[in-house]
Amino acid sequence: MPKISVKGNSMPESPIRKLVPFAEAAIKKGRKIYQLNIGQPDIKTPSVALDAVRNHTIEVLSYSHSAGFEGYRNKLADYYRKHDIPVSGEEIIISTGGSEALLFAMGSIADAGDEIIIPEPFYANYNGFATASGIKIIPVESKIETNFALPPIADFEKLITPNTKAILICNPGNPTGYLYTKEEIDQLADMAIKHDIFLVADEVYREFAYDGAKHHSVMSIEKLKNHAIMIDSVSKRYSMCGARIGCIASKNKEVIATAMKFAQARLSPPTFEQIASEAALDTPQSYFDEVIEEYTLRRNILIAGLESIDGVKVATPKGAFYCIAELPVKNADDFAKWLLEEYQLDNETIMVAPAAGFYSTPNTGLNQVRIAYVLKRENLERAIVILKDALTVYNN
Repeated sequence: MPKISVKGNSMPESPIRKLVPFAEAAIKKGRKIYQLNIGQPDIKTPSVALDAVRNHTIEVLSYSHSAGFEGYRNKLADYYRKHDIPVSGEEIIISTGGSEALLFAMGSIADAGDEIIIPEPFYANYNGFATASGIKIIPVESKIETNFALPPIADFEKLITPNTKAILICNPGNPTGYLYTKEEIDQLADMAIKHDIFLVADEVYREFAYDGAKHHSVMSIEKLKNHAIMIDSVSKRYSMCGARIGCIASKNKEVIATAMKFAQARLSPPTFEQIASEAALDTPQSYFDEVIEEYTLRRNILIAGLESIDGVKVATPKGAFYCIAELPVKNADDFAKWLLEEYQLDNETIMVAPAAGFYSTPNTGLNQVRIAYVLKRENLERAIVILKDALTVYNN
């Protein structure tokens, strides 16, 4: 029998999606599941985006430019400039989701065997993208005790080798919800320049900043212009996860020229999704104001609820819509499966994402879960009741 590739066997399972078969089995039993495991917002997609697709006049669904519609890129650049991100349409390549943008970035700046340093826990698919690209992730641990703030710069510097090509951050963070301060971004910028490496920032949750905090983009730092690469996406900003439109942006001309070759190899990003995404840029600020207010309330309900459960430790997020919670269990993976296979409270249960898959260091985060507060407030309150009862039953 032919063998699967080493790379294929090395590809990690998604900690978010690997429990889906257990959830499907629970649903067949008639269970109601509160899904805290995936960042799929229930916020309505802006009507202006959906209407643009409904009202299109396309007669031939043709290829777009490999970099994406020029009009969309220029309009996107206008949006960025309003957020103090000085970038032109020529410095942006539209991608099929932020995922493809990350693959373009990794392929453009690193060869097989090269290293990228990432604060962990981090978005689980970074592991998969790195494996697919033959790149080695070098983790630097952030801790729940400090709300997953940026680790000391000395921790980064001792990991830098001749093979180090970049530092990658997610800001605000998935899965931690941590929002880096200006001082932390400046520290990373200085380190990238000092060691002549790239600073790649996944900024797909830019709009989701709470308590008056401000997001600081790596693209807004003038001295970093040849070192900064920004990854972005419409998925969360406009509640358009199914659109699969993102982008890579950099003022480094070599990076964009190289990423363009990867873009040409996959021909072009999808047309209807670009139409929707370009139209979404006309979404009024009132939409975001309401969304931020709603997520702030949801966050407060979730964090207060988790803190009320004996033995649970939780970091308070300042952005995005996730948090990491440490549970009084030995193995969160086993607990998550048990919740779906064996447990129910009035025929209801919850689904969480075990956090070990968000770490690169083995045997780390084994008793942690990522929780997404993308459910309605009353559902979050019910999910907390279920989690509290489930922990009592599981531990007894």
